[in-house]
Amino acid sequence: MKRNSVKVHISPRKFTHPVCVVFLHNIADMKLVFSVLCLLTGLFLTAQETPMKLFRTTGALAYMEYGLGDDRLGGAKMGYLDSNVLIRVKDSVNGDYKVQLSRNHEAYIPKSNLRAVSEVFPRTYYLSSNFKVFGDSAADYVSIMLDEKLPYRSQHVMGPAGITVDIFGVTSNTNWITQLGSTKEIVNTWYEQVEDDVMRVHIRLKHDLHWGHSIYYDSLQRRLFIKIKRPPAEGMKKWKIAIDAGHGGTNLGAAGSVSRVLEKDYTLKMARELESAFKKAGVKNVYMTRRIDTTLSMEERIVALRKENPDLLISLHLNSSGADSIRGTSTFYRYVGFRPLSQDVLKRMLELGLKEYGNVGSFNFALSGPVEYPNCLVEVAFLSNREEEKKIIDPMFHKAVARKIVEGVKDFSKRK
Repeated sequence: MKRNSVKVHISPRKFTHPVCVVFLHNIADMKLVFSVLCLLTGLFLTAQETPMKLFRTTGALAYMEYGLGDDRLGGAKMGYLDSNVLIRVKDSVNGDYKVQLSRNHEAYIPKSNLRAVSEVFPRTYYLSSNFKVFGDSAADYVSIMLDEKLPYRSQHVMGPAGITVDIFGVTSNTNWITQLGSTKEIVNTWYEQVEDDVMRVHIRLKHDLHWGHSIYYDSLQRRLFIKIKRPPAEGMKKWKIAIDAGHGGTNLGAAGSVSRVLEKDYTLKMARELESAFKKAGVKNVYMTRRIDTTLSMEERIVALRKENPDLLISLHLNSSGADSIRGTSTFYRYVGFRPLSQDVLKRMLELGLKEYGNVGSFNFALSGPVEYPNCLVEVAFLSNREEEKKIIDPMFHKAVARKIVEGVKDFSKRK
C-alpha cells in the first residue's frame, strides 16, 4: 500500500526542533496522530506555566485594583476585602501582585496586603452550601457557608434598590435559602451562577436609599456575612454625623493664589463651623476625624470611621486649578447608591451664588471608598480663583457654607 507522508509543525516554547516527519497509512491514522499531538502540546504548555502561589489578605484595608493604571488618587479600586481571604497569586508587578480571582477574572493587590501561606493546598473547586437571611435588633444579614474564605466584590443597584455581591472561585452547591421574618430592610435574596466559578448574590432592599453595608467572614468558620444597615431614625437629629476636615499636618493641600493660605487650615475652620451648625440643628452626635492640625493618613481616618459607624460622612476640601479662571463648587461620590446625598448638598451649596462645577461620580478618593455609610465630599470652592479665594478666607462664608450643608443633609433626611 502506498504511504502518505505529512509534515507536522509544532511550535511550543522551548522546542528546539519544531518539525517532525510522520508516515501515516491512511487519513484516519492522520487524524488520530493530530489529536494525540494536540493533547500532548497542551499538556506541555501547561507544565511550563509557573504554578500560582497561595496568599492571604492582611491588614485592615486590603483592596483590589482593576489594573495597573495610576493617577494622583491611586489606581481604580474594585473593592476592599476582609483579612485572611485566600488569594491565588500568579505574577509580581512592582509593588503589586497580580492575582487570579476566578478563571476569567484577575485583579491587582498591594504586596503589603498579602502574606504567603503554606498551611493550605489549592482545591480544583470550592463549593457554597446553605444561605440564611435574618435580622437582629440593629441590622439585616445574609450569611453564606463556603468551603474557603474567597474574594468578593459588591455593587449598588438602583430602581429598585439592591446590592449584588460576586463571590469569586465558587461553584454552587446551595440547595436552599432560609429567609426569616426578622428582616426589616431585606425584601428578597437569591443567587445565580453567572460563570462556572463566580456566584452572584442578589439582595433586594425595601427602601430606595442605600444606607450602607459591610462584608466580612466569621472569624472561626468560613461563613461569609453581608450586613445591611437599616435606615436610621426619621429626621437627622438622632443620627451620628461624621465630618472630615481634609488634609492636615504635613499634608498641606492647596494654597491660595494671593493670600497663600493653606487648604488644611481652612477645611478645619469650616469643619468646626459645620459641627456647630449641626448641633444648632439638634444633632447631638457629631464625630470629627480631626479637631486640630494633625497628620492623619487615609487609612487611619477610614479605620476610625468604621469604628464610629456614622450614619453619614461629609468630607470638606478646597479645590485648585492651574487656570485661575476656573471656579465653582462641586460634590463627589463613588457609589451610585450614595449619589442622592451629594445631589442634595450641591443643590443647597449653589444657593450661595457659587457657579456649579459639577456632581462627580465614581470618584476614586480614599474616603469615598467605604461602602458602610453614605458619604459626600464637598469641594467648597477654588483657592486658585481670586474671587473665590476672598470668600474662602471670610469667616462669614464659613458659617454660610455650614448652614447650606446642614440644609442639604436635612433635605436628604426627608427622602423616602
